[in-house]
Amino acid sequence: MNHPATRILLAVVFSLSFLNVSAQELNCSVSVLAPKATESDRSVYTTLQTSIRDFLNTRRWTNDQFLNQERIECSITITITDRIAVDEFKATIQIQSRRPVYKSSYNSPLFNHQDNDFNFRYVQDQLLELDEANITFNLTAALGYYAYIIIGLDYDSYSLEGGNPSFIKAQTIVNNAQALPERGWKAFENQRNRYWLVENMLHAQFKSLRSCMYKYHRLGFDQLADNVTDGRAAVLSALKELRTAYNNRPNSYALQVFFNAKADEIISLFSQGTPDEKSQAIQLLSLIDPANTLKYNTINDSGK
Repeated sequence: MNHPATRILLAVVFSLSFLNVSAQELNCSVSVLAPKATESDRSVYTTLQTSIRDFLNTRRWTNDQFLNQERIECSITITITDRIAVDEFKATIQIQSRRPVYKSSYNSPLFNHQDNDFNFRYVQDQLLELDEANITFNLTAALGYYAYIIIGLDYDSYSLEGGNPSFIKAQTIVNNAQALPERGWKAFENQRNRYWLVENMLHAQFKSLRSCMYKYHRLGFDQLADNVTDGRAAVLSALKELRTAYNNRPNSYALQVFFNAKADEIISLFSQGTPDEKSQAIQLLSLIDPANTLKYNTINDSGK
């Protein structure tokens, strides 16, 4: 069963046939913030915001057919920190995505990521285009890269390593962006950039992370409405698989990105667990995500 068909099992069923029309993959809200902007600059940022929203939401990123209610909910916030030249901007980009949990109104966060290397060029009313085989424009290269990361993570949450085609697309953009002058694409720049995120996701050393993504959501969270005890046990079992990824590459970028999205959700879930589940969760999470040890210790606070 392909991914969109799986998503529809978790979406609200619409009985009106006119709603069942083909749609693009992303339903992305976009905000461009420019706290230092002058009044004369604001029209540029308004146009940029609209152009980015249209680029992400009207482009078809896969060959799969989506219904309107299946589109992946996500958001992007771009903060302009400096206008270096008329057509050159220094900025940061915050990307978030989420997916519905079966038989609930809850949306589970999949991606919550800030990229501080997001300088780009843009001229007002410029048409945003992306040729993945010939990368010359950092703005659409980065947007396309994150579109594929969002889709890949979403697909991974529904089927084992289902995100491979999208992660391969993201890696292709990385490979073809090596000549760009902007930072974020090259392995030697640092260990926590676009290059390393997709490298991690496709590397054999992170198969346990990919397996965790599937089991955590489909066997864990999607079962909570029917049997909270079994669902929570499945989430704990899935998280235990991360020990392998941690042992292969401690403090890797992919694990950091996973916990940036999941730490608060995990704490909330296990705060309602049994004493044994709480103990196991705290011990495991403090080992593989030591930066959040103090947060994980609060799991014990509930129910005292």
